[in-house]
Amino acid sequence: MFIGISVLIIVGCGTANVPTTAAPKYNTGLTADEYRNDAFRELFPLHWASYMKNEDDTQMTRFAGSVPHRMNDGTNPLPKGYKYYQPYLKNLWLGFPFMYEYNRSRGHTYALEDMLAIDRVDKYTEQGNLGATCYSCKSTTVPKYLAKYGDAFWSMPISNLVEEHKPFSKHTVGCANCHNPQTMELVITNPILDEALLRVGIDWRKAPKNDMRSYVCAQCHVEYYFERGAQGGVQLKPHFPWDKGFNPQNIYEFYAEGNSEIDGFKGQFADWVHPVSKVPSIKIQHPEFEMWVDGPHGSAGVSCADCHMPYVREDGRKKISSHHWTSPLKTIDQSCRTCHADKSAEFLKERVEYTQSKIWSQILVAQELSVRAHETIRLASEFQGRRHANYESLLAEARELTRKGQLFWNYVSAEGSVGFHNPIKAMETLAVSVQDSSKAVELAKRATNYAIAPELEGNIKKIVPPILEHSRKLQQSQEHLNSHQWLQYLPLLPQAERLWDVPERTRNK
Repeated sequence: MFIGISVLIIVGCGTANVPTTAAPKYNTGLTADEYRNDAFRELFPLHWASYMKNEDDTQMTRFAGSVPHRMNDGTNPLPKGYKYYQPYLKNLWLGFPFMYEYNRSRGHTYALEDMLAIDRVDKYTEQGNLGATCYSCKSTTVPKYLAKYGDAFWSMPISNLVEEHKPFSKHTVGCANCHNPQTMELVITNPILDEALLRVGIDWRKAPKNDMRSYVCAQCHVEYYFERGAQGGVQLKPHFPWDKGFNPQNIYEFYAEGNSEIDGFKGQFADWVHPVSKVPSIKIQHPEFEMWVDGPHGSAGVSCADCHMPYVREDGRKKISSHHWTSPLKTIDQSCRTCHADKSAEFLKERVEYTQSKIWSQILVAQELSVRAHETIRLASEFQGRRHANYESLLAEARELTRKGQLFWNYVSAEGSVGFHNPIKAMETLAVSVQDSSKAVELAKRATNYAIAPELEGNIKKIVPPILEHSRKLQQSQEHLNSHQWLQYLPLLPQAERLWDVPERTRNK
């Protein structure tokens, strides 16, 4: 599948008349394994200046931005909450670390400290609950650690390497993630992408520059899971589930048909089992590449960098590719009007936001139906009255449809463009989610001969209120767990204080 798409990208570039330039050749004098960001500062001062704009970007677009507000919080104003929010995220991720904290991302220069500071990392234990594999997309140091530790690196405790990454500004996402330090050629430094591309027949070493301007972004802006072996166990290296294709249906099928020799699991994969419905669930990450690749721009040969790293003149004369990685809505003239010169910036912004507003409203509809499906299964599984003759099979099918419905809305929700990278795919994906969750509700009610139907009538927000507050510390309180009918399905954590933490760094400019 991807091979055909790749051909479209290469051919489409000429069709779309996307401007490109020959890559300049450098001899930086740096070593091949240089990973410190500030080592590039004096060599490329204009690029560095644009990169440092990631530090101070607090500008919001209508649906996103760079202020790290809580994604489920519409009660509090910025910087804690925001008016465009998804109220049911804690409910839907109940039992999985994302229920503790999920924030809007800041700029790439904050990737390390934000990853280490978030409550998903368990700081009430000495070593945390995650492996060093989480550094893969947050740091320039992974090639160094793989050379030193080999595959043992992936499962090392995340806390073991915190001190080695200080100051965070030197080691957060930066130059060496995408460039050969000696020549500044675009390269893939994440072995996980290298493996994924080779599995679908692509060798990035032979790829044209235009494709590389997207592949370097695909090192991290993708869906992935952590290999854990057929029997579960320790968290290992990431894996991109592209073997069947890039669409949600392809990924859903991949996760249903695991092969322990290839995929790191055998049989149906699940990140966790939702404690309320007992649905084996999957947390989709951030499939920007998968959404973009066959969307309007990807199919036409427009690379990620064309829009998110537009050419600018930093000193009024020299043209460079901006390294301020942010929304094109902040740089419409440079990012959009180079191709859409016949349209005003105001018109283009309005069209983007029009598309996003339609998709955003459907994300919320799909999430509410997903909550309703989990709740219906909960009621059906606890029902003690006269059950349908096919009670077990009906509930099993309802759980599978709920699993699929959740994967599908999450595919769109987790993707950073609010569907704009591929509006048709986004709407189709949400439609499938709505249909499958609705069918799951119907099947679970039928399993009880519709005896539970009266309990599910009306506004879902009154039946199952959104969980606004939940954290590792709060889960140490039985009073808190008793405050919501779904929270009661979580185990009470023992009283404990944090054993380690990550203070916000002092900027090192």
